[in-house]
Amino acid sequence: MTFVDDLQWRGLIQDSTDPAELRKKLDAGSLTFYVGFDPTAASLHVGHLMQVCTARRLQLAGHRPLLLVGGATGQIGDPRESSERSLNPPEVVQGWVERIRTQLSPFVSYEGDNAATMVNNLDWTGPTSVIDFLRDVGKHFPVNKMLARDVVRNRLESGISFTEFSYQLLQSNDFYQLHVQHGCELQFGGSDQWGNITAGVDFVRRRGAGPVHAFVTPLVLKADGTKFGKTAGGAVWLDDTMTSPYSFYQFWVNSADADVSQYLRYFSFKSREELEELEKATAERPQARLAQRALAEELTTLVHGAEQTRQAIAASQALFGRGSLEELSVDTLRAALGETGLHSVRGELPSVGVLLKESGLVASANEARRTIAEGGAYLNNERITDGEAVVPASALLHGRFLVLRRGKRNFAGIELES
Repeated sequence: MTFVDDLQWRGLIQDSTDPAELRKKLDAGSLTFYVGFDPTAASLHVGHLMQVCTARRLQLAGHRPLLLVGGATGQIGDPRESSERSLNPPEVVQGWVERIRTQLSPFVSYEGDNAATMVNNLDWTGPTSVIDFLRDVGKHFPVNKMLARDVVRNRLESGISFTEFSYQLLQSNDFYQLHVQHGCELQFGGSDQWGNITAGVDFVRRRGAGPVHAFVTPLVLKADGTKFGKTAGGAVWLDDTMTSPYSFYQFWVNSADADVSQYLRYFSFKSREELEELEKATAERPQARLAQRALAEELTTLVHGAEQTRQAIAASQALFGRGSLEELSVDTLRAALGETGLHSVRGELPSVGVLLKESGLVASANEARRTIAEGGAYLNNERITDGEAVVPASALLHGRFLVLRRGKRNFAGIELES
């Protein structure tokens, strides 16, 4: 199976400008490609992983990545279907640029014949005057074609500013500049960028350069049609201060059976044979969640490293009584308890029966006594036998946490506040 065959088997090519020529280019030898990320927040999120992992896949196949972080386009914002974007201050955008450049670093290699290069479109956009931009770039864009773009057409009635309307020109110029400066022959991105990307291909041609090529990956959706990458707490970020490694790991472990096979094809770097074997094993034993655990471990290691992944797995096991809570780091333990529900207690610790009720694991004191009598209540994975016993300070994990469990799967955390 050729590289392009593998991309197609994984479902990673939704549209391309010239499928036959793209196949020849990608299968013939190394070419330079680029993919862009606009700093519209302090971190990338799992929705960006499709592009990040595809860039890694292309480099592993011998192609040379240019990872563009939009210091210029991030100050403008690509038009949205819903409404005008809020413009962030330039100094905020610049701070986000540096954070995102750091987040992208683990996914590619900066050594070897096809070493990756980080680029920032502010480097060539910033020094350009308005007159030069209108003459050199704007002259090549028929307004009727720009108006035909779906998101622009849908926004015409509600209103779209010239700022967002001009975004397509900036992105198209990026492709031209990267073609001239770095020999870039290919751009890819998400399917929502198809209009901007093909405009860039056309702009390079109009400037007398090229030929260049492009493809887009599909929009990632859950099997029920809802948006991928959202939880009850909001977006799942790649920054570990915004989404903990434990929560990141749990996001993938909790993937629906109907979704996980496609997620593996999109995001995993296992071979086709390995994935098909994993899909088969998962179908035979869905309760074991083999595919979910394999994907969670692979992606958490890629994003957060092996040690954070080990801690996330250990926390998952320890909460169910299959590992030691004492071995978990304070950050991992707090993140895990934050997922299950963390109840704060001030002053002296009350009895375990009171804690069961205050944590919400039981509805009343009578229910607490009944649960304890039936052997279904646990403190730090030790069965509770006396509901009137006061919890000693020595039981606190890291001097501040307790883990309560009712039955096998109902958890609550207690945090003692000083």
